[in-house]
Amino acid sequence: MYDAIVVGARCAGSPTAMLLARRGYRVLLVDRASFPSDTLSTHYIHIPGVLRLHRWGLLERVRQAGGRPIPKITLHLGKVTVVPPPPPGLPPGLAPEAYCPRRTVLDAILVDAAVGAGAELRERFSVRDLVWEEGRVAGVRGRAGGREVTERARLVIGADGLHSQVARLVNAPAYHTRPTLTFGYYTYWSDVAMDGAELHVSEGGGILAFPTNDGLTCVAVGGSIESFHRFRQDIQGNYFRILEVAPDLARRVRAGRREERFLGTADQPNYFRRPYGPGWALVGDAGYHRDFVTGLGITDAFRDAELLAAAADEGLSGRRPLGEALAAYERHRNEVAEPLYELTCRIAGGEYVEPAQWIAFSQAMARMIAGPVA
Repeated sequence: MYDAIVVGARCAGSPTAMLLARRGYRVLLVDRASFPSDTLSTHYIHIPGVLRLHRWGLLERVRQAGGRPIPKITLHLGKVTVVPPPPPGLPPGLAPEAYCPRRTVLDAILVDAAVGAGAELRERFSVRDLVWEEGRVAGVRGRAGGREVTERARLVIGADGLHSQVARLVNAPAYHTRPTLTFGYYTYWSDVAMDGAELHVSEGGGILAFPTNDGLTCVAVGGSIESFHRFRQDIQGNYFRILEVAPDLARRVRAGRREERFLGTADQPNYFRRPYGPGWALVGDAGYHRDFVTGLGITDAFRDAELLAAAADEGLSGRRPLGEALAAYERHRNEVAEPLYELTCRIAGGEYVEPAQWIAFSQAMARMIAGPVA
């Protein structure tokens, strides 16, 4: 019997498992993948996410693995250029820098940290069903190494992403839903000069460019969902067509060399899910997902891992009824996430956002600085 089984070992699952294991709980962490491995991602870790890496003791590992600090992001909003100020409240000695690591690097660091904290890891473990006892989730049934496996726990946590099997099996209700509004494609370039990160937003499409590991620059483009099928008819040609929204960046990219294939998706629904029930909880994209345009996925996952680990600790320790603690987790998550969610959906829907509202976005990010320290 485990205290918690965490299904999914990427940016939400591994930190949740790590934080619970550091509190002394017996944790099983499973994932159908093995690590290191890649996954579609915005890469971007906003400053509140970097703060969490710092206080978890993992930021230096990201740096040592070739993580490149990003001192600023420049927003090009049509003819207006804005450099948002860093959020206040950072601890002394922590520079106001973002990071955009490759997921092959970041996820492996997070998995290793969870194992180092005492969590048991099982890779290539595919969850097929949940164990139910007396109306509550009591474990998982899965397949690993060619055999069927059943494991039990006091709490099963779904950190298994956008198409969460755990969320589906518990029929987690969705709310504040919006349909997919945009698509995105990205690839990696060498020899592209960058001064921090750049976001370009216009009627012709959106662009996000940033430095990442191995001296590479990731350049992503996107557009409205209505133009997705037309884009796919000539991915490379249309990629460069959108890049011309930013002529100087397009020139720098053309002077570089593409190092990998194009990756992309139009699978970007916007929703909140109720993230808890009898014997189960959801974290990361399993419980809350928004368009990629504001690059919040990893930062949100880190925040909610802390919130959920703190709530689970309250409930599993008996200091508070577990359902009551998890309900507070949902309220705290939504209080911080909803303003950013609304702004993200407005941008993704093609609504013009005033520069002052981008500053407000930066200030809203400051609310993510606060939170339980694990």
